[in-house]
Amino acid sequence: MSAKFFLYLFSSIVVIWSFDAININQIFKKNKISQAKVFYFLLAVCMIQLLTTFLYDLYEATKFF
Repeated sequence: MSAKFFLYLFSSIVVIWSFDAININQIFKKNKISQAKVFYFLLAVCMIQLLTTFLYDLYEATKFF
């Protein structure tokens, strides 16, 4: 398996764990639960992608081989 797969796995765990600390219920309107869930999911996917790309680029930049 590639290093990027493990970075995606690691990033997913870290992002989901960190999103647990955020109380986003106050941001959304009442009775807009499905839209809030979609927004939360898309935000998590974007954060996972950004973190994985950053870590992989950092890994590639510091590789001396």
